Amino acid sequence: MSEVNKTTLYERHLSLGAKMVDFAGWQMPLHYKTGTVQEHLATRKHAGLFDISHMGRFAFSGERAVPFLQHVLSNNAAALDVEESQYTIIPNSSGGAIDDAYLYRFYEDEYLLVVNAANRQKDWNHFQQIRKDFKQLDIIDRSDELVMLSLQGPLSRKFLTGVVDSGLLPEPIRNQLSTVTINGVGVLVGRTGYTGEPLCFELFINSKDALMIWDLLIDAGATPIGLGARDTLRLEAAMPLFGCELGLDAEGNEIPVFAEPLAKYAVSFSGLKGDFVGKNALSRQFKALEKITDRDYSLIKDLPRRIMPVALMGKGIARPGNKVFVGDKLAGYITSGTMIPYWETEGEGLSTRFLDEHAMRAIGLALLDSDLCEADTVEIEVRGRKIPAVIVPYHLRSEAPPCARAILEQDLFKDISAPTAEKVTTKKVRRLLDKAIQNHTWRQRECINLIPSEQTPSAMTRMLSVLDPVGRYAEHKPMKAFLEMEVFFYQGTDFILEVEELLKDELLRYLGCCEVETRLISGQMANTAVFSALVDYLNRADRKAEQRRIRRVMNNHIIKGGHLSAQPMGALRDFVARDPKTEKPAVVNFPVVGDNPYKIDTAATQDVLARYRPELIILGKSVTLHPEPVAQLRSFVRQLDLNSVIMYDMAHVLGLLGSYFQQPFEEGADIVTGSTHKTFFGTQRGIVAANYSREDLRYQLWEAVNRRAFPGSVSNHHLGTLLGLLMAAYEMNYFKDEYQKNVIDNAKAFAMALHDCGLDVAGDKEVSFTETHQVIVNVGYSKGPEIARRLEENNIIVNYQAAPQEEGFTASGALRMGVAEMTRFAMKKEDFKTLAQLIYDVIAERTVKEKVMSLRGRFVDMKYCFTKKDFAHIIEKLHKLI
Repeated sequence: MSEVNKTTLYERHLSLGAKMVDFAGWQMPLHYKTGTVQEHLATRKHAGLFDISHMGRFAFSGERAVPFLQHVLSNNAAALDVEESQYTIIPNSSGGAIDDAYLYRFYEDEYLLVVNAANRQKDWNHFQQIRKDFKQLDIIDRSDELVMLSLQGPLSRKFLTGVVDSGLLPEPIRNQLSTVTINGVGVLVGRTGYTGEPLCFELFINSKDALMIWDLLIDAGATPIGLGARDTLRLEAAMPLFGCELGLDAEGNEIPVFAEPLAKYAVSFSGLKGDFVGKNALSRQFKALEKITDRDYSLIKDLPRRIMPVALMGKGIARPGNKVFVGDKLAGYITSGTMIPYWETEGEGLSTRFLDEHAMRAIGLALLDSDLCEADTVEIEVRGRKIPAVIVPYHLRSEAPPCARAILEQDLFKDISAPTAEKVTTKKVRRLLDKAIQNHTWRQRECINLIPSEQTPSAMTRMLSVLDPVGRYAEHKPMKAFLEMEVFFYQGTDFILEVEELLKDELLRYLGCCEVETRLISGQMANTAVFSALVDYLNRADRKAEQRRIRRVMNNHIIKGGHLSAQPMGALRDFVARDPKTEKPAVVNFPVVGDNPYKIDTAATQDVLARYRPELIILGKSVTLHPEPVAQLRSFVRQLDLNSVIMYDMAHVLGLLGSYFQQPFEEGADIVTGSTHKTFFGTQRGIVAANYSREDLRYQLWEAVNRRAFPGSVSNHHLGTLLGLLMAAYEMNYFKDEYQKNVIDNAKAFAMALHDCGLDVAGDKEVSFTETHQVIVNVGYSKGPEIARRLEENNIIVNYQAAPQEEGFTASGALRMGVAEMTRFAMKKEDFKTLAQLIYDVIAERTVKEKVMSLRGRFVDMKYCFTKKDFAHIIEKLHKLI
């Protein structure tokens, strides 16, 4: 390298008025005309564009590429599939960092490692020295041929999408990669970045095309950002900088890698790595960290200090090297610190928005004694005086895309005083009664309810649910000693036994199966019981050893509409094994159709099944527009000779089970779970059903489900709502044909009417956009919460939904709506067409509240249920009892 290097974009920086400085041997922009503060703020509110071409880019290929990377890097390179990336450390033998880096796998046969500019030659020499032991390995320095840009901030997705000709942006998950074309040029894109922004992209571009791409993004609205703001942004996000939080400390000692909190993501002890540089030292640090986390400091010598965020509470600015004290004791040093800008905000929760005013705060990162904790106060020595500061968990939070949000010290440690206990008076009771009546009237007589996971039970179902059993217990289980007769542990339960037997009969008739468990009190609990039962069943031959978890699960990913309870973050968490390769939960997701992400790609699914051979296949979604391919999956399982359990979580579509929609047991499902209060008519409960006969080899799995229901999941199984559910089951079996047909007809008419109004309705137009009760409307990236609130103000109740390409619910750009409840209140196709126009008017910012109330006023009497006039004399008795 020459003594002073210039990136491909050097002249562009000059033309934009950049102040150029020497950084690691490169002429780089420190800031542009508006300055560092405004560039920081522009990134947080809009989108910043960074030239990071000064960083090193090394390509690794050949048969020994992965073994080499496993040896010289701290993370598990073998865990990366194509189009994935990971943060990693280049460790030395003593457990310190030679550098930190990012490893990308854009192609099957090549890995790209991005290293810090100041360490580029050092890293290269380190790799060259070790490569002698690895034949059939190619290492190429691609730093000059590849320009690297970083586009960060809440509008970065909009700006990047606007210039892409073809290809898709990476999946909306950090560290995902893809390839796109921009103005006919291929560009590698990663959802990575070093600013703390939840919307973050880094672009790898051939040097000859870089100026064109830069210009397009600037013209689209991106703000050019210099090194100054890049540093304040990463500091606010508490991300380490080599030479500050990694490398040597202020005393010249090596900073242990695990002193940095990000090390838990950057270091792997997977068996796939074998021995690697620094493994023993890193292992000692990790064990010390585990102890320290539990306030056990017996191994603190292996990790004497750790990097912690600090916020200054007095006037002054912390700078790198400033000493930090606890009393008179030196407790560490500031590693990074300065004054940081942040946007003032107004509102709370989802209604929070950035104002046009900003403020400043003094924050830092510090290498502090490991026995210090969050909320501990310290003093920072600045120019001979000590400034009070507090250790905070973070300065910034990024889990509410599209914006990152500054977290102030005064908001983290507010004094929360105990509320003054107000004396109970009849006034308080009256207020509760009045508000309950107001809410009931508003929801039942003045609002159009379109939440697809909700259903109003009939009057008789509700009345039965508050009768005497509501406060009783009826624990029971079958005992083989009494030939599987149910043994109840409480007296006075004969009526409950009768109710449960009648309920089972009705549900078995409805479901078309052999067995049903009715004691679960929610759909999520039903799923939990199945997962727990499967673990019990898989371990039935060995009751002494630690139970193994489910080795592989296949499901619908939550961003493709999958149920929360079927995700590792939900009910599945404690029952699925860890994949030894990826070190993540052993879950693989159904592939989806390219132009309809709400539908499973069955052809591609067969290949995934063959590769992963899951023990459990979970169908069902919370965003469901189509039947699930149960029959095809059963066929694949047979062809591939898989020992897989096919489970269908029908929480949203349980009330549609039948000839108009889908009959899962006839199609080959083993187990069906469901909520009884969405499209089904019931109270809020859950069920598990199966088609195993007593002669079936898997009947033991069903017995495990019974055990994991009781005593595994419930004691009191809410007998009042159980009684109400029996009435709902009677109503469903009596009225289902007309109800189910009208639900699907209404959904199709509603979806087409919304489309005809000019709204962007998701799904396949060939089937009128839906084959269930649900309709999905795209309203614009991150606009879902705002529009859902506006609809509520006009008495239309929906829920905002993150579309498959969006980063999370706070970035939702869709509305999820269901017609089941209003169909039950007798709305027909023409009424839903009228409603579609009202929804369009609200989205167009018109007020329609009175029209909505007038429309709802025509539909307040429930249909598809047994009415008071049918059982007048009994209803009168019930009212007297209540």
